Amino acid sequence: MPHHILVADDDPHIREIICFALEKAGMKTLPVADGAAALQAIERRAPDLVVLDIGMPEMDGLEVCRRLRQRSDVPVLFLSARDEEIDRILGLEMGGDDYVTKPFSPRELVARVNVILRRARPAPVEIDDRHLSHGRLTLAPASHAASFDGRTLALTAIEFSILKGFLARPAHVLDRETVMASAYAANIHVAGRTVDSHIRNIRAKLAAAGCQDAIETVHGVGFRLGKCGA
Repeated sequence: MPHHILVADDDPHIREIICFALEKAGMKTLPVADGAAALQAIERRAPDLVVLDIGMPEMDGLEVCRRLRQRSDVPVLFLSARDEEIDRILGLEMGGDDYVTKPFSPRELVARVNVILRRARPAPVEIDDRHLSHGRLTLAPASHAASFDGRTLALTAIEFSILKGFLARPAHVLDRETVMASAYAANIHVAGRTVDSHIRNIRAKLAAAGCQDAIETVHGVGFRLGKCGA
């Protein structure tokens, strides 16, 4: 079955470009022109992923994502006409999975969508039913479930993949490039600030579950998995 993608952008030309590129890649799309229409469409039918413009009038993409995250963990790819760090950080901290700045390459956007979809719903050949554990932190790759001390963690697909990369090498210090290699395709460039935002989100979610030592910063080198309550 083809993936169903909701495309929310107030610019009809941008919507047309995105939908054409995604449909050419074998996906089905539903374009909407504003945030309210996006939320209504998601209520009627949950998509596999939402491409969400930050700068829409009346209800911007950040507000749409905030409301969406109250009831759904559907992956979100943000778009913005501005390459401002605050937009990127806010978007990821709201629960977005990735961020693309306009003008963008349709090919890159499709590649990023495919990466998120693969992480959210791994193909059978990629499924590993062995649980990964460290301290009181447990990941179940086959069911895409994560928990700390029995408390469920609501991780995005990218956050789950990053944490899985840490658990696969719990004693190693991983630089930013290695961290993101576990979550993105090799041909996709990800800014260092994006990496930091994902790490900050993971720490916050684990802290809320009672884990105060999830990921340690090794200054000048990268990050290392903490004791995780061990």
